[in-house]
Amino acid sequence: MDSSPALLAVVGLLLALWTAAAVWVMLRASGREQKTVASRKAALRMARMLEESPAIPVLVRTDGRIEAPDRFARWLGLAKVPEFLSELADLDGSGLSEQQVEELTRKVRRTQKTAKPFRMSITVPGSRRALSLNGTLADPAVSPSGAALVWVFDYSESQQELSQLREDAARAQDDFGALVGLIEAAPMPMWFRGADMKLRLVNRAYVEAVGAESADQVVADQVELVETVGGRSASQVAQQAADRRQPIERIVSATIDNARRTIRVTDLPLVGEGIAGYAVDIEEMEEQAREFRAFREAQRSMLDQLSIGVAQFDAQHRMNFANQPFHRVFSLPPGVVNDRTTFEQMLLIARENGRIPEVRDFPAWRNEVARWFLSDEPHEEAWPLSDSTHLRIISQPLPDGGLVMIAEDRTEQLALSAMRDTLLRTRTATFDSLFEALAVFAPDGHLELWNRGFPGAWGVDPEMLDGHPQAEDLLESIAANLADPKSVAIVGNTIRSATLDRKKREGRIEMADGRTLDFAGVPLPDGNGLLTVLDVTASRQAEEALRERNRALEEADAVMTRFLANMSYEFRTPLTSIGGFAELLSSGVAGELTPQALEYVQAITLSVGKLTEQVENVLDLSQSEAGLMPLRKQKIDLLPFVTDIVRAEEERIVEAGLTLDLKGDPGKIINADPQQLRRAITNLLDNAIKGTPKGGKLLVDIGRKRGDTRIVIADNGTGMSQHELARALEGIRMAPDGKGIERRQGLGIPLARQLVEAHGGTLEFQSRRNAGTTATITLP
Repeated sequence: MDSSPALLAVVGLLLALWTAAAVWVMLRASGREQKTVASRKAALRMARMLEESPAIPVLVRTDGRIEAPDRFARWLGLAKVPEFLSELADLDGSGLSEQQVEELTRKVRRTQKTAKPFRMSITVPGSRRALSLNGTLADPAVSPSGAALVWVFDYSESQQELSQLREDAARAQDDFGALVGLIEAAPMPMWFRGADMKLRLVNRAYVEAVGAESADQVVADQVELVETVGGRSASQVAQQAADRRQPIERIVSATIDNARRTIRVTDLPLVGEGIAGYAVDIEEMEEQAREFRAFREAQRSMLDQLSIGVAQFDAQHRMNFANQPFHRVFSLPPGVVNDRTTFEQMLLIARENGRIPEVRDFPAWRNEVARWFLSDEPHEEAWPLSDSTHLRIISQPLPDGGLVMIAEDRTEQLALSAMRDTLLRTRTATFDSLFEALAVFAPDGHLELWNRGFPGAWGVDPEMLDGHPQAEDLLESIAANLADPKSVAIVGNTIRSATLDRKKREGRIEMADGRTLDFAGVPLPDGNGLLTVLDVTASRQAEEALRERNRALEEADAVMTRFLANMSYEFRTPLTSIGGFAELLSSGVAGELTPQALEYVQAITLSVGKLTEQVENVLDLSQSEAGLMPLRKQKIDLLPFVTDIVRAEEERIVEAGLTLDLKGDPGKIINADPQQLRRAITNLLDNAIKGTPKGGKLLVDIGRKRGDTRIVIADNGTGMSQHELARALEGIRMAPDGKGIERRQGLGIPLARQLVEAHGGTLEFQSRRNAGTTATITLP
């Protein structure tokens, strides 16, 4: 029992050791299990990585067996991975071709024997997949028996990109060669500068422009095409373009082929190092631009002289020109061109001024008008305005998208057109209303116009004229109605003379029905000829009657002349005898007369004197009206002549209680018949004395006006009304029945007027009731 604790201790120790060993074993087993799990996870991860990697490992053993993932079979288009390498070429056409398998087998065996790696590229038949095979001898840890490890890469996309790059490189090389050839053959100078701004490359046009022998010489000598302008050389301008990384374009003058030319030079920074440049000869363009500017200025100056409004708009609908008539037509304010007023704004201004048609929807109408800019054809419209103005609007689209707008005021033309229509209708109505027969013939001879009396005058059918016949056809119809058909040639010659010879010609022709026609051909301003026809049958008969009556009047005139000559003797002889006998009786030849008888004799003498004066007045007046008044003109000093006349009437003036004022400058000489002029002045002075009451005044004034001599006899007497003055001027005239003489008032005034007019002068009267009368004699 003493050994029991020791035994127990030993047993306990053994149990402890056993427990410790069991725990150690369990812990070790647990660690191994964890390592196994970790290894398994690592293997799975590695397998997954291999599965997702761009390369597939294929292990080829010495006996030809292969180990590869299923992805390798899919790349080759096989259902599964074959067991041997030789089975990569399937009998149904899948997989690799036999030649590819043989080449791959040969390279794999060489690697297995010599450990020399190999590279191989294949394309899977029937697909666009390209594979790259890199084979090496497998590590002994992988396969200790000398297997070959082949890494398979799918570089299909890389192969396509590489092919594309090769094509692009070949194309770029071809394009570069073509570009170099194009630059060399370009007609404009072109060059290239390096980073140091020195010339490195120039084309043939540059060499010819600077007059060098070759491009190498130009580059070696750095011959510049463009001279220094504004203190900056061509290389400095190129450096400035390089610094800005922006192209610089300028227009300068340069000497090209020994001639100064205007060129446009462009310095263009390239993506890499360097500056490219080219020069375009714009001398002809500048010349054309100058000519175009001159033409445009001349055109606009000419448009300003037109009476039609013209305006130009650019592609942005902005006004760049408008002449003065256009401003007036649309009442535009000054400065619309300088303000670049748009087409729509111009319409708005014109609408405010009432210079466009009245429309219900102005914005819609304006948009419709603005479509003129989009049209390919000219457009024309008529714009009636509210003030009765009529505008003719024409829009002409321009090739650059602009528009030319033409505005013509047709108000006057329309009024003239309406007036012309009215005149034509009036002319037609006038033609048809005339007694004359009218016809208008064209230069080619056909009938153009006629009135209703024309066919009736010639006796032709009116329906025949509706076809506007030729003159020859019309004359054939007229000839049948003439008394002498051959005389129709006279009518034809008259028509020909008016239309072709442009001369007026007249004629007369007899119709078969006894009528007589007068016709005349008159050339018209428009080149036509007018044929007028008038039936003068009645006038001819009247003419014959007038000739007969004229002969009778001439005979009567001769009788009257003889009568006046006889009356001059027959009247004066008895009156002279009566006066002589009265004087003998008063002288006592027949014995002493009683006082009463002597008074009778004196009365007879006074009556004979008055009757003699009246007879002479009647005879003189009758001779003057008959044109038989004899004048014996001589030079007369007018002032003494009139003074003698006034002195002769002095006694009567004093008896009537009147005063007379005689005025005039001496030295006025006229050529006249003193006896007849004395009678005229005496008659006028006698009428003035009779018409002036006691205390009145008379005026006799001798003067000159506009080279003519004037004798004025005025009074402030009772005067006459206009009716009384007219009756006094009539004096004696033929009775209404033409068989006797009708007396009007006295004979003094008519006789004075006849005597003055016989001297080539005039007698004028001015008289008013209770204001006196003024008689003015004007003698040349």
